[in-house]
Amino acid sequence: MNKLTVKDLSVAGKRVLVRVDFNVPIKDGIVENDKRLRASLPTVQHLVNAGARVILMSHLGRPKGKAVDSMRMAPVAAAFGKLLGKEVSSVSECIGESAKKAANALKNGEVLLLENLRFHPEEEANDASFAKELASLGDLYVNDAFGTAHRAHASTEGITHHVKQSACGFLMQKELEYLGGAVNNPKRPFVAILGGSKVSSKIDVIQSLLPKVDKLLIGGGMAYTFYKAQGLAIGTSLCEEDKVALAKELLAKAGDKIVLPVDCVVSDAFDFDQRRVGTLKTVSAKEIPDGWSGLDAGPETVRIFAEILAGAKTVLWNGPLGVFEIKETAAATFKIADALALATKNGATTIIGGGDSAAAIEKAGLEDRVSHVSTGGGASLEFLEGKELPGVNALSNS
Repeated sequence: MNKLTVKDLSVAGKRVLVRVDFNVPIKDGIVENDKRLRASLPTVQHLVNAGARVILMSHLGRPKGKAVDSMRMAPVAAAFGKLLGKEVSSVSECIGESAKKAANALKNGEVLLLENLRFHPEEEANDASFAKELASLGDLYVNDAFGTAHRAHASTEGITHHVKQSACGFLMQKELEYLGGAVNNPKRPFVAILGGSKVSSKIDVIQSLLPKVDKLLIGGGMAYTFYKAQGLAIGTSLCEEDKVALAKELLAKAGDKIVLPVDCVVSDAFDFDQRRVGTLKTVSAKEIPDGWSGLDAGPETVRIFAEILAGAKTVLWNGPLGVFEIKETAAATFKIADALALATKNGATTIIGGGDSAAAIEKAGLEDRVSHVSTGGGASLEFLEGKELPGVNALSNS
C-alpha cells in the first residue's frame, strides 16, 4: 500500500468527491440488498465526522449512456441515509449547473449523492472533459469502489488528473491489503481454491498463483478440461477443447501442487436455465459414464480438500466447486465454505475473491465467519492475475 489513504487527507471544510460502488438491486423504488452500501459506511462516516462536505458518485445498472428512470440514484440516497443516520440529499444530474449548485450548497458534515454516472456515455469512455467536470465539483478525491478499480473510467481514473490529491477509502484499502497480503506475503501453507466453469477465465490466475501457492485445489467445470488432459473420459461434461494442451502443460509444470477432484457427482440430464437435473450419482473421476455430465465435486474430494484447508494459514477462494445455483449440485461448494469458516476459526486468513464465490459464501450464511469477502469479482480476478488496476494506479502515492 504505497497510496494515500483517506486518513492522510486534511478534509475539514473541503468538498470531497468519493467514488463508491452503489450498484445495488432496486425493485419498485426500494433497495433490495444494502451490502454494498454498508461496505462504504466507514469511509463516509470518517469524512462526515472530520467535517468534510461529502459528494458521493456511483453507477447503477447498465443504462447504456442514457437516463433510465428505474436506475436513478434517489432511492439509493434514501437507503444510505438510513444506514448513515443522517439525510443524504440527491440531485438529478452528476455534472452541470444543478450538480454544481447542490455541491456548493453543502455545509460541513453534509452528504450529497450525484445522479447515475453511466447516464453519460463519457463515463465509461473515460472522456477527459467529463472527468474534468466531475472534478470541478470537489477539492479532493477518494476512491472506495474496488469493484470498478479494474476499469479506467472518468470517475475512477480520468478524474485523478484534475484534483490535487487522490486517496483510497477504507474499503479499497482493506481489499488491497487482504488480496495483496495473500499474493505477496502469505502466511504458509498458502492454499488457493479455484473453481468456476472455464479454464480460459482463470488461466492468468493459475499461472500467476502457481509459483506462490503451496497447493492449488481445482474444482468446478474447469476440472473436466484437466481430466481430459490426463486422458480420462469425461462423458458430456463441460470441456474447453482448445485448452486441453494448456491444462496438460500446467499439470506438468505444477508437480504435486495442483490437486484435482477424485470423484464427482454426475447426471444424465442437465438444464441450467430451468434449474433441472436428471438422475444423479457419485462416481470416481476415472469412471464418468458416456452421456453423463459432471456437475459437482464428490464427497471424497470434499474430504481431501477440507483436510488440506485445515492445515492452511492463508486461503484464497475464487469460483464454486459445482453448479451451486441448483440445490442438488451445491453440496461441495457449501461444504468447502464450512471448511473455510473452520479454518478461519483456527487462525487462518481466508479471502473470498468476489463474484460467484462471494454469492456462495453469502448463500451459505458464512460471510461473517471468514476473514474477508471481496466486493469486486472482476477487480479481484485481475489483481490476482498480477495486472495493474487503473483505479488504484491513478491514486496519489503516499
